[in-house]
Amino acid sequence: MLADLIADFWGSPNFQRIAKALIVAVTGIPLVMLASRIVGGLLRHRLGQQGGDLLARIVRYSGYVMVLVVVLQEFGFNLAAVLGAAGIAGVAIGFASQTSLSNLISGLFIVGERPFERGDIIEVGTIMGTVEEIGLMALTLRTFDNRSVRIPNEMLVKNTVTTVTRYPIRRVDLTIGVAYTEAIDHVMGVLRAVADAHPAVLDEPETVIVFNGFGESSLNFMIGAWTIKEDVMKVKNEIPLRIKEAFDREGIEIPFPHRVLAAGKAMEPIPVVVRESKPS
Repeated sequence: MLADLIADFWGSPNFQRIAKALIVAVTGIPLVMLASRIVGGLLRHRLGQQGGDLLARIVRYSGYVMVLVVVLQEFGFNLAAVLGAAGIAGVAIGFASQTSLSNLISGLFIVGERPFERGDIIEVGTIMGTVEEIGLMALTLRTFDNRSVRIPNEMLVKNTVTTVTRYPIRRVDLTIGVAYTEAIDHVMGVLRAVADAHPAVLDEPETVIVFNGFGESSLNFMIGAWTIKEDVMKVKNEIPLRIKEAFDREGIEIPFPHRVLAAGKAMEPIPVVVRESKPS
């Protein structure tokens, strides 16, 4: 009796469906994972680590959906009806998900163009930080004060993005003002000596020192010192301190705005005379 039941179940269409579904799931999921790894490995050389990971994730999710569709077909689900209902719902959801779709497409553009990589420092509007993750929908930045900022991909495509660490060297620009009584050649020589003496400032390209013109109360100079991108903050902090020390040694005055207050008759109140009119 039991043997007959087992034989009937073994030869039943339900068992065959379950067996086929298990075979599809057991073989399909490892194949999807393998395909995802292969795609990621091939594309990482062309699109970078983050781009390869992103497209590998897309391949993996798409493969899982295909495996699920095949499994549902084996269990007898009417996918045409399901897809029809999904299409009707998709129209309604599509109006509400236009931003999400735009972020997804923008993310693919970013991966293709590779304007920055994970670990780069970028500036978007007033936000500057290190790129931690380039996702399907948004970019994650870690700011210098250790905050995590999520920026939608659509915003990155529509706005100006500055990649601060794109090139291996950067120029640090500083503006300095000195008193009108100082000699311009002397000031430029002192600035040159300070830049040349700093160990983090590169010899090539040469430091740029420019007389910027006449300010309200100072002669203005610009010094542009080249350094490797890892030493930017060090140079930006130390060069002004060394300039102040050199100016003190050389007796060069750093002015501050002056205001002249005048007092005298011009400041006295306006006299007011009241006269009584004579009756006519």
